[in-house]
Amino acid sequence: MTLIMDAIKKDHRELEEYYNIIVTSPDTDEQIRYQNKFTWELARHSVGEELVVYPALEANLRDGTETAEKDRAQHQTVKEKLAKFQNMHPDDPDFIPEIKSLMADLEEHIREEETTDFVKLESAITPSESERLAKSFGRTKMFVPSRSHPNAPNKPPFETVVGLLTAPIDHLADMFRKWPEDVVNPNPSTE
Repeated sequence: MTLIMDAIKKDHRELEEYYNIIVTSPDTDEQIRYQNKFTWELARHSVGEELVVYPALEANLRDGTETAEKDRAQHQTVKEKLAKFQNMHPDDPDFIPEIKSLMADLEEHIREEETTDFVKLESAITPSESERLAKSFGRTKMFVPSRSHPNAPNKPPFETVVGLLTAPIDHLADMFRKWPEDVVNPNPSTE
């Protein structure tokens, strides 16, 4: 049984791993491959949280609406930085500073989610509800955009509609991007 907190933490650890590879690799090609993987995972993760987890916060916590709005605001900052980073080349002198700035914001957001926000959610719902959320989160990530679109809506139902229109374009472009060798098929719609 995978709980929603476990699914979220798994994504967080993967993002940290990709970040570490990007900032430590001396190989431009490897940096590009992990830049694409980092972007792909963070974009999908963010929208998945906004469509599945934040509504659960709003429905199950007394301060859920405020918590979800705070998390959405943090996501907006990260999305704006990711939109800039995803189009940069490792030769750009701002490449590493940009991902470091993005990661600093993301680390704060991760810390709050893992120590406060989602701990409260897990204690307010049953294990079976948490498992249902984890499955929904995983399925949702298969159909959402794989690039950052900071000007898109960040709440259902508008985020869902825009995501369904944007995702196919992102997924098509993903077919032509470089990926780490261990990624057999980064396109979530065909996994």
